[in-house]
Amino acid sequence: MDLEKMRDTKSLNELERMIVDHLSNVIDPELGVDLINLGLIYRADLTEEGILKLLLTLTTPMCPMADVIVDELNGTFEDVPQVKDVEVTITFDPPWSLDKLSRYAKIALGVM
Repeated sequence: MDLEKMRDTKSLNELERMIVDHLSNVIDPELGVDLINLGLIYRADLTEEGILKLLLTLTTPMCPMADVIVDELNGTFEDVPQVKDVEVTITFDPPWSLDKLSRYAKIALGVM
C-alpha cells in the first residue's frame, strides 16, 4: 500500500489497519511527528511469507537519526503475528519535501 492509501484508513482491511497503526506509533525523534504524517513512508507491503517491506525516505540524506528510525521500525511489529520480519529500504527518489506532510504534520510543525 502506498502513502495515500495508508492515510485513507477507511479503505484498509484489518491487517493493513494494524500495520498503519504500528507505523503511526513510530515518531521521528527530531520532529516529534509520526512517519506517516511526515510522508516518509512511501510503501508498506506484506509478502505471503510475512516479510513487511517498507520503502521510506528521510528528510535529508544526512539524517543523524536514520539508524534510530530503522531500529524502531524493525522492533515495532513484534506483536503482529503475521509479520515475521521487516525489511527497510531507504530511497531518496523522489526526494522528500514539505509537500509530503499531512495537514496534521503541517499544523504540528508550524508550516501552515
